[in-house]
Amino acid sequence: MEGREEDKSYAVGHMSLGYVIGKLAAKILRTEINIPLVFALSVIPDVDILIPFVEHRGPTHSILAAFIVFIPIFAVYGKKAIPYLLAIVQHPLIGDFFAGGRIQLLWPITTHQYGVEIGIKSLQNITTEWLAFIALVAIFVVSKDYLKIFDKNPSNLILIIPIFAVVFPAFLCFPIDVPPLLMPPHIFYSILFLVAVINGFRK
Repeated sequence: MEGREEDKSYAVGHMSLGYVIGKLAAKILRTEINIPLVFALSVIPDVDILIPFVEHRGPTHSILAAFIVFIPIFAVYGKKAIPYLLAIVQHPLIGDFFAGGRIQLLWPITTHQYGVEIGIKSLQNITTEWLAFIALVAIFVVSKDYLKIFDKNPSNLILIIPIFAVVFPAFLCFPIDVPPLLMPPHIFYSILFLVAVINGFRK
């Protein structure tokens, strides 16, 4: 079932928050993160847009489902898995809870939908997306993580997932169109990820 535009949100905020939260968690836990994987996981709940007959902001946006999926991952990797779980759950718990439509946050226990429903094109949401993006850029530069993402590393190929999340809305208006004020972050991510993926193929 095709969702309304109001039920969707922009990937730049999800990716920015996913990176910032994952990076802070890794610093607290004194562990390292795979940056391309964090970016990819931060938008993975929106895979439901591409799955027929799956409601957008339904099961893939459940924080309970995310915890269940991560049980075996925690068993193998322990605390190293925490930044990646946080990169996923921030998507529904922060970004989608406040902006756009409502979400099935506690599926499968309940299909009740939760959310504040701030308009995705409102000045409030656009400002929030920009603040998250600025925080990402600041941490990205100070920590020199931009050097890691430009490494000739095969793991960069996973950035193909978030590439679709920024390129399609910005240049093809799918599944939503991007307001002019949010085009700079979309262009930044598009260039960053495309260069990183090309370097991934060069390894």
